[in-house]
Amino acid sequence: MTATLAGFQAAFFADLLQSPPVAAGSMLAAQPGFAVYRNTVMAGCIDALAANYPTVQQLLGAEGFRAAAGAFVRAAPPSSGVLAEYGAGFADFLEDLAASTDLPYLPGVAGLDRLWTEAHLAADAPVLQAGDVARLAPVQFAAARLALHPAARWRCFDSVPAFTLWRRHRDGLAVGSPLAWGGDGGLLTRPTSAVGWIAIDRGAAAFLAACADGQSVAAAFEAALADGAEAAPFAGLPALIHAGAFARIEPGPSS
Repeated sequence: MTATLAGFQAAFFADLLQSPPVAAGSMLAAQPGFAVYRNTVMAGCIDALAANYPTVQQLLGAEGFRAAAGAFVRAAPPSSGVLAEYGAGFADFLEDLAASTDLPYLPGVAGLDRLWTEAHLAADAPVLQAGDVARLAPVQFAAARLALHPAARWRCFDSVPAFTLWRRHRDGLAVGSPLAWGGDGGLLTRPTSAVGWIAIDRGAAAFLAACADGQSVAAAFEAALADGAEAAPFAGLPALIHAGAFARIEPGPSS
């Protein structure tokens, strides 16, 4: 690529997504139809964000979402032609908006929309079944490691019911109906063709994180208990297995 071509491409890209164009009097911005092209590209990026963040769009409304999305596109334009992956930093971008509005849960909801996209695009893999666990002796199971499914994603929230709000939208329930205010959490994964989700607590999240770090089941149980799980052994494990959080069980060194 020549320096001249590189300079032209940089100027074209800058004029395309900045509002107003960086160089309003430039040769590019002065071309007939350039504004139409700019609007078309911007609209395409905003539409991609709307498709990737449908819960955020519902909470903000169409006009509010397009304003926030337009600002994000100008600050962080796509770096790939695969717009299904676009918007990785949108949740962080919304932190300032959440602070200035009565929507403290907005970044969390955006983060869950992003986790849905990641789970949807993740690689296919087999799913661990409860019977695979039942065949192991307790000592073998404690020493084994649970390998997470490639689509498994989770997040917990300290003080806002972001997952509850997000799940209401995804389940087609009334988003604005009363709910208990407080922290919550959720697991998203795709054991088959569709992304599914369940509510989890901090103990379950700690268990999943320990498994992701390659720790044994016994060590993951300890992590869950230390972070809020109420039962020993960890009572939430069957729900995680049923949801498709794990791809397989790997024997430990003593198995």
